[in-house]
Amino acid sequence: MIKIKEINTYLNEVAPYSLQEGYDNAGHLIGDPEMECTGVITCLDSTEAVIDEAIEMGCNLVIAHHPIVFRGLKRFTGSNYIERVVMKAIKNDIAIIASHTNLDNVLQDGVNGKIAEKLGLIKTQPLLKKEVEIPGVIGSGVIGELASEMKAMDFLKFLKETMQVSVVKYTSILEDSIKKVAVCGGAGGFLLNEAIRQNADVFITGDYKYHEFFDADGHLIIADIGHFESEQFTINLLHDIISRKFSTFAAHCTKVNTNPVNYL
Repeated sequence: MIKIKEINTYLNEVAPYSLQEGYDNAGHLIGDPEMECTGVITCLDSTEAVIDEAIEMGCNLVIAHHPIVFRGLKRFTGSNYIERVVMKAIKNDIAIIASHTNLDNVLQDGVNGKIAEKLGLIKTQPLLKKEVEIPGVIGSGVIGELASEMKAMDFLKFLKETMQVSVVKYTSILEDSIKKVAVCGGAGGFLLNEAIRQNADVFITGDYKYHEFFDADGHLIIADIGHFESEQFTINLLHDIISRKFSTFAAHCTKVNTNPVNYL
């Protein structure tokens, strides 16, 4: 019998909650920690549809990347999707755990390490290292190299196909070869200057605004693949983390596409 609190403790060992950014709200958010786990759904966003999926599959734990609750809730009337998710989860005895920026900030078993793995990067290390009293490699983003140089447009096509995205928004191609690649899943614009400082040929992230693309300023290519798209393989990452440790219950990757953005 595995309790919810044991799973949360393990997740904290893999990616300590102490590594989350100050604005974040990762950790055990909803549900009785003493409940026996009957099954797990992993997802990026714990939407109502994901809670319905958990109910249908007999799973009483949802492990999400993004916390459903970032700020204090003052009332529960079902007036918005956050309140409805919380109410539905509590009503159906479903626990929710979020592993967010803490999972971004570890290289091994981390969000950015997973992206680097998908892209086949070697010699990887955090793009911006953090000074913390925790053994292991800690920091924001990832920088690494391709095993072999690629022509810039070939790389962008490879990026689009590998990351399974509909659109890649990118700045002007400066040099016709890509070797050094910087990555940050989600909204990683805050790491652009570090990518430039470390002479990356391309910086891959999401959530770039129009005027922010000018900040490439002739130094590198910014490639925006979208927030959801850059983090989508985190669903599999969380599934694999749980599956290798616990075998007394089933873990499932959500089949719900929680991306709120559609493309024509």
